[in-house]
Amino acid sequence: MDIRSNVLRQLKNRREGFSLEQPFYIDEDYFKLDMEMIYYRDWLFMGHDCELPKPGAYFTVQIGSYPVVIVRGRDNVIRAFHNSCRHRGSRVCTKEHGSSVRLVCPYHQWTYDLDGKLAFARHMGDDFDKSGFNLKPVHCESVAGYIFICLADIAPDFKPVRDKIEPYMAPHRIGETKVAFQSTIIEKGNWKLVWENNRECYHCAANHPELCRTYPEAPSVTGTDGGADDPEIAGHWARCESAGLPSKFQISPDGQFRTARMPLIEDAESYTMSGKPAVQRRISDDISISHIGTMLLFHYPTTWNHLLGDHAISFRVLPLSANETAVTTKWLVHKDAVEGVDYNLEELTHVWTETNDQDRRIVEENAFGIHSPAYEPGPYSGLHEGGVMQFLEWYSNFMVNRLQGDKAKISAVA
Repeated sequence: MDIRSNVLRQLKNRREGFSLEQPFYIDEDYFKLDMEMIYYRDWLFMGHDCELPKPGAYFTVQIGSYPVVIVRGRDNVIRAFHNSCRHRGSRVCTKEHGSSVRLVCPYHQWTYDLDGKLAFARHMGDDFDKSGFNLKPVHCESVAGYIFICLADIAPDFKPVRDKIEPYMAPHRIGETKVAFQSTIIEKGNWKLVWENNRECYHCAANHPELCRTYPEAPSVTGTDGGADDPEIAGHWARCESAGLPSKFQISPDGQFRTARMPLIEDAESYTMSGKPAVQRRISDDISISHIGTMLLFHYPTTWNHLLGDHAISFRVLPLSANETAVTTKWLVHKDAVEGVDYNLEELTHVWTETNDQDRRIVEENAFGIHSPAYEPGPYSGLHEGGVMQFLEWYSNFMVNRLQGDKAKISAVA
């Protein structure tokens, strides 16, 4: 039986409410199929508009086998291209971040305009037609300061994503922020384990002492019903929405992305050890009230986010192999906030730097145990791990849909 047929059979017969069978977490062939069916075909969060402050600014990223460069053009439009020279394939941009009037391949100096058009190719003869050798474009969309790309030849419609998440994100004006700090950690575990760990707080009390000073571990916050029956959450939504901040829990029909604004513990305003704001300069002048909690945005398979009143934190998940995942975290503050005056970098980053490292250890221990020949799928907690079950339902239905090439619908998202 070929790998596709085997995966399809296993997913169709999987035991709901239980973790996946071992190969889904450790097998390279299963990993390659994940990349082909999901990461190479869907919208992926890559970074922020503010990282490209002027024409010619670019950043690069590696998604599986695909090197990509994302650049702001002279017309201020942000575009993405396959970072592979049309001459002999060398990477055109080799730095993680940079700025250039034009994109010049270091191998033979083929030169491209910021819109990807080949401008110069030396010694190619008078009859050489440059127009046939532009950089190959990658679908690129920007929404509320977030950049998404899609590697597929034909991209899924991005409009449903934009329509749902933009109203929630817009008040934070992420396009007018700057990255105060960023880090990338390599977690020695499958990308699905990274997501499963993120989608529950069953583990938080015993593993995240810093985070639990401000972030509630209640299932109503981390679960899939949005917490509408929780009086505290319902009251928080009403207060925030009266101030012009969309807040109520919403989830896409297929379960791929969701937004909700959740309260922090007691009087906390930010992810700090004291609960007080980490940044004295508000992230946006459009936010007129304090204690707005955290606006949670999840979009499988690449990003979860926390947007607060004083700063925002984005997380990007990129698989490296069946057993390694890169998680990049960026702390965003108002563009005019001054380090040492408006914020202390250690205070701003401490809680999530510690939490990320704790999660890394958790994922790695989880992966280590799954490699055991004795491993078999185990049951999730219906009370605390509803988010994990929803993630696996999305994954299973998404994979089955693509492997069958039909329009199978997710059966439930809550």
